[in-house]
Amino acid sequence: MRNLFFVLVFISVFSCQSNSNEENLLLVEGISSELATYRKKQVSEIVYNLFFNIPAEKEKAINSEMLLNVQINDLEYPLYLDFNEDKSKIKHVSVNGKDIDIIHKREHLIILQKHLKEGANSIIVDFDAGEVSLNRNDNYLYTLLVPDRASTLFPCFDQPDLKATYQLNITAPESWKVLCGGPLDYKESDKGYTKRVFKMSDKMSTYLFSFVAGVFNETIRTPGDMEMTLLYRENDSAKIAASVDAIFKHHQNALDFLEAYTQYPFPFQKMDFASIPGFQYGGMEHVGAIQYRESSLFLDDATTQERLLNRARLIAHETAHMWYGDLVTMKWFDDVWLKEVFANFMADKIVNGSFPNINHDLKFLTSHYPSAFSEDRTLGATPIRQPLGNLKNAGTLYGNIIYHKAPIMMRQLEVIMGEEPFKKGMRNYIKSYANGNATWNDLVELLDTETTIDLKEWSEVWVNQPGRPIVSDSVTYSKQGEIERFEIMQHAEDGSDNIWTQAFNIGLVYKDSIHLEPVNLNAKSVRLKSVEGWPKPEAIIYNYNGLGYGVFPATIENYNVYDIQDDVARGFSYINLYENMLSGSISAITAFNELLEGLKVEDEDLIIDLISKEISSVYWKYFNAEERALMQNVLETFLRERLNENLDQSMKKTMFNLYKSIAHSETGKAFLYDVWNKTVSLDNVYLNENDYTSIASTLAIFQHEKAEDILNEAENQISNPDRKKRFQFVRPALSQDETVRDNFMKSLAKPENREKESWVLDALGYVNHPMRQASGQKHLRMCLDLLEEIQLTGDIFFPKAWLNASIGAYTSPEAYKVLQQFLTDNPDFSPVLKNKLLQATDPLYRVQYLWKQE
Repeated sequence: MRNLFFVLVFISVFSCQSNSNEENLLLVEGISSELATYRKKQVSEIVYNLFFNIPAEKEKAINSEMLLNVQINDLEYPLYLDFNEDKSKIKHVSVNGKDIDIIHKREHLIILQKHLKEGANSIIVDFDAGEVSLNRNDNYLYTLLVPDRASTLFPCFDQPDLKATYQLNITAPESWKVLCGGPLDYKESDKGYTKRVFKMSDKMSTYLFSFVAGVFNETIRTPGDMEMTLLYRENDSAKIAASVDAIFKHHQNALDFLEAYTQYPFPFQKMDFASIPGFQYGGMEHVGAIQYRESSLFLDDATTQERLLNRARLIAHETAHMWYGDLVTMKWFDDVWLKEVFANFMADKIVNGSFPNINHDLKFLTSHYPSAFSEDRTLGATPIRQPLGNLKNAGTLYGNIIYHKAPIMMRQLEVIMGEEPFKKGMRNYIKSYANGNATWNDLVELLDTETTIDLKEWSEVWVNQPGRPIVSDSVTYSKQGEIERFEIMQHAEDGSDNIWTQAFNIGLVYKDSIHLEPVNLNAKSVRLKSVEGWPKPEAIIYNYNGLGYGVFPATIENYNVYDIQDDVARGFSYINLYENMLSGSISAITAFNELLEGLKVEDEDLIIDLISKEISSVYWKYFNAEERALMQNVLETFLRERLNENLDQSMKKTMFNLYKSIAHSETGKAFLYDVWNKTVSLDNVYLNENDYTSIASTLAIFQHEKAEDILNEAENQISNPDRKKRFQFVRPALSQDETVRDNFMKSLAKPENREKESWVLDALGYVNHPMRQASGQKHLRMCLDLLEEIQLTGDIFFPKAWLNASIGAYTSPEAYKVLQQFLTDNPDFSPVLKNKLLQATDPLYRVQYLWKQE
């Protein structure tokens, strides 16, 4: 009997300990995958009733209340509400009509089982709204809650597969406007404030909940069957007149296309949007209340075709999210790329009709390939789909791989499947998972029914592995000068055994014609027997149709890129030229000369823009001091000559912007000064207020003798109050006094001085410009030491952008030493942040290697 007693005690203790261990696994900072999995089983039928009382003074707290109605299906563990704020912000909690003690641990408000019941539960929380994601300004604010920031604003279940509806009640100053995911029900004013009560929203994940409140202009239009509202703060009448109609038109065009493509009607009650000065991203797809960066939407009549097209693509991207991301949402943020690839992929399709004069295959190429390569070529390359153990790290998954490599992958998938089978699979995906959640594997299963290709095997490399292939060839010729054997090989740049199954064309160039040959590269080596016996070509142009992905052979020794007639083939050849330079097979000076020759004769806007960016990159990052000195006058003189030619307005603007970026000679500074003070006018080059501010900033970096006077006058000329505040913030970074710049950099160590992230990035760019790096490099270690904190306090793109604008701007041996010392001092540095660091510093690594080779 005594032995039985000890056995029972042991079982009881072990059981309690086991339960405690499991509970500890759930109760961690952030939202672990274990907690998310349990809560998906524990709760359902979630309704948030939220009340926010917003004072006019941004320093005052926002008193708030939440009434949460939730069905509880399991009481094995307590109810964990995510609230990543200090416990002091929670004022009172009641559950099912009874007050309870406040328990707040590890970023969670904990409701014990004894207060709950299986079935319907009602929880009321009085609290002060968290400030981290409120983006409060003097007379406006906006929420931005992706990926896990809803829990920094109010207590919630902050995971994408617990969709809920929201009923919002906001009291704000009477002069303010308010926009959110639900339609307005009614409003009433009292003592200078207006209470707005909104109707119940559609079902959505927490990261898609939002509201905008403040002093905004408002335009309401009905471009189709649905009324749409636009809030904006832009005050430039020319930009407003040139932009508002286009903004509504692009939204309606995107809606019409997506309804036809998906065969699923617009899934939400409303489609409104707000443009916000200095918004952290290009846009964010909040249900019913999309947010955009104001400078991306409001353009003037002289804007380049490239920027007009980019605006249309941005609007199409966010509209596509209404189906891909908002209606059908990923189960967990390891599939965040899935919603982004669909949005980008569909955006590229949507804009075709609106810009019939644009070569959209070329636009796809120039939009995605350079950006995808910029990360996939690096030591920090990551797969499209990355594992995620805790939602607090979800922000680190975002980057060029998911936004740019993924659309390339998806286009390859469409090519190998066929357009119609692919479309059918996509429609089944929307229909099957509407108002729910899905994974990549769920989509693959649906697509598998439409093709004989083993998509799981295909996606194992494309989706689950990092890197890209290096494509090479082996061509032998007979004595008669015919192709005797033509073999195309691939190997993984990272040394792995990965094989990228893909289709593309090669062009065999002859004196009178070009023969296009399709290639199905589905192994490490394929033999093109179909061209064997053909005469020896003058050149072989790889990836002629721009469908392939990787680094291909470049044949500029006997055939110039600018001689290629096809725009897509020529565009990719310039991209491939640049990649071959980075790999060391072509020197920087050779690549530069080829690019410059191309710029002399090119007449395609998209390629001119591409070449201009590559020339600037080679000039500032991959030339050594002697090469830059040698080529500076050549480049500056050439661009001045082109500005005097009768060129298209868009082309001329691109040429001027390139000139402005490199004209640091005394002659160049004098000319820029004359343009800035309007004593010289450029024929067919329209410069707006932003352009003149940019010229003033450039003259300061180039150390013009009147720099401070120029900056003073530039500040006085800014008419928009939001843009003036931005200039005042970055002004110390433009100072001629190194001490002022140093003090500004030191101020960025405080999180409150980094809240305006786009302003911070502009300022970092000024401090770390190549002309300023002798004085700027002393701050590099501080920038690296702050990285982990920035990842916790900043928005999703900020850590990588911070690195790009600081150490990513350097290619000097001194900066390389700082980087290596940091890595030595931090052997256990966060792997995901280390990847970001290695991506940003790829030029730094390559220059050390390339220069050692010379």
